[in-house]
Amino acid sequence: MKVLAKVLLMMVLSLGANLAMADPDPCSATAAVTCTVDPIIEWAAPSFATIAIPNITARGDTPSASQSLVLYTNCDLDITADHSTAARLTKTTDTLVTEYKLEYDGDGDPDTGGATVDWAEYDDFIPVGSAVTHVTLDGAVNVTLSARASNATGTLADVGNYTATQTLTATF
Repeated sequence: MKVLAKVLLMMVLSLGANLAMADPDPCSATAAVTCTVDPIIEWAAPSFATIAIPNITARGDTPSASQSLVLYTNCDLDITADHSTAARLTKTTDTLVTEYKLEYDGDGDPDTGGATVDWAEYDDFIPVGSAVTHVTLDGAVNVTLSARASNATGTLADVGNYTATQTLTATF
């Protein structure tokens, strides 16, 4: 009897060890992963470099100059301009005719960009916003702001330095 009990015990232990060492059945779980990218509009710098218009040396001169700044975006957007007197070239109480122009290095197809906004006086420059179309995998557009100055018809501005600040705002 003792021998039979030992044999049975060995069989149970042996069978149990085999069961314990067997590979477990695979058991999987899935995980859904999500990420949302918000609209991004970001200028490469807080401001354009100074647009230094050459001197007016004759009554009929209309000198101009421009500067460019990169605008990073992953969405379509609009650019608007400041129409206040801050955007008008002024020296104390004297003013110059102040005009602006806006250009992009792309036109929205096949590169991010928009249509050129031709010369307009500061208070009528980009009256409803300039549309910029984003193109997938092209997340930057080079924005060129040009400014020009002249004397009002039939007048001659006072001698001196005139200053203005034009602010372009990009919104989606």
